Amino acid sequence: MSAFLNLSVNAQPVSVPEGATVAVAVAMAGTAFRTSRGGEPRAPLCGMGVCFECRVRIDGVAQLRACMVPARDGMEVLTDG
Repeated sequence: MSAFLNLSVNAQPVSVPEGATVAVAVAMAGTAFRTSRGGEPRAPLCGMGVCFECRVRIDGVAQLRACMVPARDGMEVLTDG
């Protein structure tokens, strides 16, 4: 049985399997990563850190690519969405 990590996305508690990325946690929270200038929800396009659509703030550090950061217990993630 794999372990689960507990973190928050926009103050909403989320549990993800150990080894998951922050992008998985945001997706499980059902939150948009970013919004376009027109207010449309945006999501990761590449999943490998090239498109920068999954930028989030993690523990106060802005502009981190959620698809590249492993989730860890106690993280606080904020999105623009």
